[in-house]
Amino acid sequence: MQHHRVNCLICGAELRYETVYKPMVCTLCGQKFESNVQCAKGHYVCDACHSLPAGEFIARSCIASELRDPVVQALLLMRDRRIAMHGPEHHFLVPAVLLSSYYNVTDNKQLKEGKIRTAQKRAASVLGGFCGFQGDCGAAVGVGIFVSVMTGSTPLSVKEWRLSNLATGHALITIAENGGPRCCKRNTFLALEEAGKFVREQFDITLPVSQNVKCEFTDLNKQCLHKKCRYYPPERARAKKG
Repeated sequence: MQHHRVNCLICGAELRYETVYKPMVCTLCGQKFESNVQCAKGHYVCDACHSLPAGEFIARSCIASELRDPVVQALLLMRDRRIAMHGPEHHFLVPAVLLSSYYNVTDNKQLKEGKIRTAQKRAASVLGGFCGFQGDCGAAVGVGIFVSVMTGSTPLSVKEWRLSNLATGHALITIAENGGPRCCKRNTFLALEEAGKFVREQFDITLPVSQNVKCEFTDLNKQCLHKKCRYYPPERARAKKG
């Protein structure tokens, strides 16, 4: 975990430290600075953006990202110290990475910021503990938020209303069938997989969602299901067995 925290917040590449300071533009906020630190792929993140709270960190990262795989984006975000093992930040993380991926794939990047900011406002009302107290996992709600924002759905919409609720339903059933107790990482991965299927089936658009994901966070989760979870690394299961 520590290795990823010191790497680039945007792409995870290693940082390069130079002896000479030069003008740079922060990838997240767009402001100009002089710095001698830049990642191998050319990203620079200023100190202020490094100190952002979770929600704003997610928003700015997804707006700036050029990645097309929402799972890769999610993993990069989850590795950061601001994203707790469990927490309502995941309710925004899900629609944020999906919207970023969708508009990168469809080459409509100019729409990303407005759509992600809308999702951020909507996700704020999905409180922590929604999965156990309201019977509706926030990661699944996040898929519905993604579809509603992407399609422009309102309570008076017809087709868009149906699709938004259907997307939530598909994700929620899959999450429920995988069982409890809650795990925000597992539920996020499940939600993103279902969202990828939904977008392909309903919109004929392929989001390159990573398959065979291996969870990197099992040591942080006291309620981890270990080998009963589909994302539990097989090498860890073998090591425990041995």
